[in-house]
Amino acid sequence: MNEVSPSTRKTDLGLTFAFLLLRLWLGVRALVTGIEKFAGTQASNEVVGGPAGDYGLTADATEKVYGFSQYHGVPEALYAKFSTEPLIPEFALKLYDLSLGPLLILLGLTLLLGVATRISLFAMGLLYTSLTVGLILLKQDAGVAWLGIHIGLIALALIYASHNRCCLFLRRW
Repeated sequence: MNEVSPSTRKTDLGLTFAFLLLRLWLGVRALVTGIEKFAGTQASNEVVGGPAGDYGLTADATEKVYGFSQYHGVPEALYAKFSTEPLIPEFALKLYDLSLGPLLILLGLTLLLGVATRISLFAMGLLYTSLTVGLILLKQDAGVAWLGIHIGLIALALIYASHNRCCLFLRRW
């Protein structure tokens, strides 16, 4: 009879929790990063001074807003640098700029919900690798190292994926 010992069950529970934490962190990281691609600032002039602005003074203020009109998959400053890069064709840069935010949101949601977790993790690894290529071209070594840590976490999550106990469907994938 194949009875599982209590110590094995505890180890399995620990590995399950380890995987869930990795999945949660990577999913939230991708989701929030994708949402932030839709963030921008909106300027306003606030009246300051005496009652009802008797002195006619205004203060410039900005506030963070979200919307489709604010979307930038690749930040404008980086987009300008990438557009001069001969290894990145203009059509590919435009496609990447359009798809980066939605892809991050989609991958974040699939990880959080546990939908095809292994495929989601692998796709996230490919996406972060593509971001790494861009940072290598711009000689941003700190960003390359930072994304390398993300790849390591994704690889670790893939190693622990057999301990995925909380998923909606397509557990095998």
